[in-house]
Formats: sequence, C-alpha cells, structure tokens
Amino acid sequence: MRGDPKLYKLLDELCIAFDYYPHPAAPTVEEAAKYWKDLDAQHCKNLFFRNHKGNRHYLVVLDYLQDLNIRDLEQRLRQGKLTFASPKRLMKYLGITAGSVSPLALINDKEKHVHLFLDEKLQQADFISFHPCINTASLVIKYSDFLRFLEHCGNTWEYF
Repeated sequence: MRGDPKLYKLLDELCIAFDYYPHPAAPTVEEAAKYWKDLDAQHCKNLFFRNHKGNRHYLVVLDYLQDLNIRDLEQRLRQGKLTFASPKRLMKYLGITAGSVSPLALINDKEKHVHLFLDEKLQQADFISFHPCINTASLVIKYSDFLRFLEHCGNTWEYF
C-alpha cells in the first residue's frame, strides 16, 4: 500500500478497518472523481488555509460537489482574510504535498496547530473516503471510525 506507513500503523492500533483503492495520481477532486465511481462512500474536498498573519491554519473538509463560501468562514473566524496555504506550509504542518490534502495527515501535526472544519452534512455518511496522505490511492473508512481517529489526533475541530 502506498501512503504514510505511520497512518496504516495507527489505523491498525485503533482497530479501524479500511478499504484501500489505488489509482493514478489525482491531485484535484475533479481528477479523483473519475476513480470514485464504484466506491460506496462520501467523497470529500479538502482545503488547507492560513489566516492573513500566517499564524493560524485551517483544514476544511466538505462534500466534493459542494462549494465553500470563504467569506462566511472568514466572518466566523474573525481572523481576517483567508488564503490557501503554500506547499511549504502544507509540508510543515501536515507533512504532505499539494494535491494530497487529507484530514488523515493530522497524524503529522504534532503541535496540534491545525484547526479542522467538517461540513455538518458529512455526519449523514456511513462511509467516508480520503487520500492516505498521498494522491495515488483512496481509503474508505466508517464515518464513526473517522471521528475516533480525530479524537486520537487531538486537534481542535468543529462542524460548520
């Protein structure tokens, strides 16, 4: 299996079962959607932002077909203007490269710096899929197991 070996080890330790689906590199949701057609799971768009000062970082996870109103998120946070974080920041805080953004990369955020926003509609999903910290595969796990994973990681998070 491709991806972060620490991730697979942790999933095993947490007794989180997953299905692994290799596919060609898919750095965008439009590209990844080509490989999801036979997967029975809620597929997600994962966006990594920084505030205008660059001292706060946010990972936003929503249904891959949904658009995000960044202005609404900015008003909610009151942190000024949000912009996409650079590949350098993505590597520093999540240990992954652009095109592989995934909440599963929170295992690499040792300082618990990144705050996670989950679309509340994702709660309706039985299964959810993400890249396993690399964009050449997708993992499908139970949504309830994903919440246990987040608990273990210890980052702050909330629904929006």
